[in-house]
Amino acid sequence: MSKNEFICDCNVIHEDIVKNTLNKMPDDYLFGKLAEFFKILGDTTRAKILFALDQNEMCVCDIANVLGMSKSSISHQLGTLRRMNIVKCRRQGKEVYYTLDDDHVKGLFELGMEHIEH
Repeated sequence: MSKNEFICDCNVIHEDIVKNTLNKMPDDYLFGKLAEFFKILGDTTRAKILFALDQNEMCVCDIANVLGMSKSSISHQLGTLRRMNIVKCRRQGKEVYYTLDDDHVKGLFELGMEHIEH
C-alpha cells in the first residue's frame, strides 16, 4: 500500500453525513472530560492498580504488596483514581477497601486489555 492510498482526493461534501455527525457532536467540555479520563488511565502504575482491583477488592496494603510499592505511593494514585470516579472505597474497621467504581469502568478496562492482547 502506498502512502497516498489513504488520502481522500475528492472535493465532495456529504452534507447529510456531516449534518448528522454535527447534530450528535458533544460540546468541548465533554470531550475534555473524556480526554482527562483516558489520560488518567494512561499511567502504568494506575493501570496495574486497575488490573489488581479488577481481580479483587483490595486494601492499600494488599495493592502495595502486589505492586511492590509503598503504601504512600499507592494511596496517592488511589486518590487520583477516586477523584475521577474510577475507583471507590469502603471502610471496614481500620481498613479501607477499594474496588472499581462501576461496571462501566470494569468493562472499559477489560475491553482495553482484550484489545491489547488481540
